[in-house]
Amino acid sequence: MRIERPDPATLARKNKRLALASFGFVAFMVGVSFAAVPLYDLFCRVTGFGGTPMIGQAAPAAPGEATITVRFNANTQPNLPWQFAAETRAMTLRVGEEGLAFYTARNTADRPVTGISTYNVTPEIVGRYFHKTACFCFEEQTLEPGQHADMPLTFWVDPRIAEDPATRDIRTITVNYTFFRSLHDAERAGALANAGPHVGSRTTTTR
Repeated sequence: MRIERPDPATLARKNKRLALASFGFVAFMVGVSFAAVPLYDLFCRVTGFGGTPMIGQAAPAAPGEATITVRFNANTQPNLPWQFAAETRAMTLRVGEEGLAFYTARNTADRPVTGISTYNVTPEIVGRYFHKTACFCFEEQTLEPGQHADMPLTFWVDPRIAEDPATRDIRTITVNYTFFRSLHDAERAGALANAGPHVGSRTTTTR
């Protein structure tokens, strides 16, 4: 039985096509892996998935009739020498009504210290209905020794929260801020996965 040997030129072309296909597949997978985080982040910001607050939309002209209580939590990374607290502990407002709340921070160290905060709301399902119009998250704040800062948050709750069967029985939303030394620390702690995006502060005062 005679075994025909493949033509060297044909074999070279096949190997070249295989190598190009393999390289293309590897490049595609690398691209997907790098795109996964920003695409997931974009998905969360558009849909409110994972407790990511919605941003940039003005409150409706006429608030709804339903009311909801918003509570404010403050957390601090253990190695950040700040006293960080919610000056406004809770407020009850009508859906669609804009609210204004304040947080305060004080540097307890004997040197200047910089911090940066992340933000989300719970329960996670209400993220799509919680709109912030100004806040201090993702803005580096540097405080001198003993210095205080007042940090405002403005927001509103979409009246559609009272019409959605999955959220109409929710009466309380909790706003969670956490200050870290850096975004790298926040990422290592897993705080960036469902953090809300930056919209800019209205006013931050120090004293």
